[in-house]
Amino acid sequence: MITGTATSGQPAEEPPREGSDPDDTLEAAAVDGTAVAEPGDTADAQAAGEAESGAAGGATAAVEPEERPGGEAAPRPAARFLRSHRHLIAVSVLCALSSVLSCSLSLLRFAHFQVATYDLVIFDQAVRGYSHFSAPTVPLRGVTGGLGMDYIQLADHFSPILAVLAPLYWLHDGPVTLLVAQAVLFALAIPFVWMFTRRVLGTPHAYLVSMAYAISWPIAQATAVEFHEVAFVPLLSAIAVERLHAGRRLPGLLAVLGLLLTKEDLGLMVAGIGVWLFFTGQRRLGAGLAFTGVAVFEVVRKFLIPLAGGNPAYYTRYSKLGEDLPQMLWSAVTRPHEFVGMLFDDHSKWDTWGLLLWPALFVCLLSPLVLAALPLILERLLADSDNWWSTGWHYDAFVVLILLMAGVDGAARLIRWLERRGVPRPGHGLRLAYAAAVFAVAVTTVPYRPFDNLLSPDFYHSDPRTEAREQAMSLVPDGVVVEASDDFGARLSGRTTVLWWDYQKRGTPWIVASVNNDLRGVVDSYLTEGYELRLDRDDIVVLHRIGA
Repeated sequence: MITGTATSGQPAEEPPREGSDPDDTLEAAAVDGTAVAEPGDTADAQAAGEAESGAAGGATAAVEPEERPGGEAAPRPAARFLRSHRHLIAVSVLCALSSVLSCSLSLLRFAHFQVATYDLVIFDQAVRGYSHFSAPTVPLRGVTGGLGMDYIQLADHFSPILAVLAPLYWLHDGPVTLLVAQAVLFALAIPFVWMFTRRVLGTPHAYLVSMAYAISWPIAQATAVEFHEVAFVPLLSAIAVERLHAGRRLPGLLAVLGLLLTKEDLGLMVAGIGVWLFFTGQRRLGAGLAFTGVAVFEVVRKFLIPLAGGNPAYYTRYSKLGEDLPQMLWSAVTRPHEFVGMLFDDHSKWDTWGLLLWPALFVCLLSPLVLAALPLILERLLADSDNWWSTGWHYDAFVVLILLMAGVDGAARLIRWLERRGVPRPGHGLRLAYAAAVFAVAVTTVPYRPFDNLLSPDFYHSDPRTEAREQAMSLVPDGVVVEASDDFGARLSGRTTVLWWDYQKRGTPWIVASVNNDLRGVVDSYLTEGYELRLDRDDIVVLHRIGA
């Protein structure tokens, strides 16, 4: 396991013990500047040390800079602060830019009616329930599934962590809050990626890998499909891996607890983290986390979700392997060839494998840390639903950060292997080459994923039907129940109770929808059943039930 720091630039083999490194924080690293002594980093560290030594002897009390021996002026306090905190400031700026990038994509799509009712409105309704100190009911999901208006989000997916977003709804009540929160949560993982990479490879490398994560295609894809519980996972998994790698068990285990409260199947990720720790020397802790992850996964699915009114079998679609985890594991043991074959039996699965491993240049396969991501990948690719196999949704964002960190660890292991075999001085050059390649790969994926929209001038132009859409929404009063097509649901959710318009005759007071010629007959059928047409413009209709 690669942790610790060494002044020679060679990472320590053993993880630091709890409390062994009092300066193991981003700010301390920024002040110290010597956690990993890399070529090109040493000069900066020396400069920072000179700045601090220049502060001694009353330099801070002087209004004018003091003269050093030889006539050189000591740096001013502001300059000393900027120099000693340069990494903290730089990483903070990187976080801010990452947030702006994701926010820009999300909010422009929201403004242009490009966000979908599923699943953004579901999470909006759940968090609104928490913010009102009531149950996280999701009428949209409940009514669509024939489960009623009082169906709660915990019966669908076990995500009590959504409650931490409730205070944000006291400031602004609506789906925009979730889009901004997700962008910020994605960005907050960057400091932990930075600290992990700096400790293992070096400082310039940490910036390159952090930027690669910020623009990575899984983050872009998750941003483009609005909001999901995955918003918490990169941050929590980064804290868990980085802190446990640094020997800081308490914050690492708190992050693991957060993962268990994010979604029912993240117990599998926790089990994977436990396996990683077990194989890197922390056997007792690793075995405990592996057992806990599997146990929580089973308890949540078989007891807590049914207790909330859900059906755990709804998302368990593994007809070829078994009905639950024990049966699947037994199938893997008794029919290993069939088990492995299912991971590669469709071209979309090959695409997913390649796109997941390529950002880390496949080097993540050299690190035991890849075991933390493997259970969630297997869960997707072994399922019956081809929807889970593709890279068109948010599922890849669950594991992207672990795979990138595994790539960093794998690169360090590969370099040490080369050094032991007498390759002359491969260290710094290969480390920097790897980090630069990871960043370059991330850049090359941008034109093929949603962040590319921000490079297109047309993306900033309003839809020609925007005026008609705004007029349609203005006709719907606040506080009513309204069925909406995909493009209207999120825009109405902040002030109405939104249901999905799926052409079922429910007697809903209001309907707002974009229609095409195929749906004109459906609209006419509503008019014969007690509805009046309040607007019909640019293929946008507003229907109101008479007397409602």
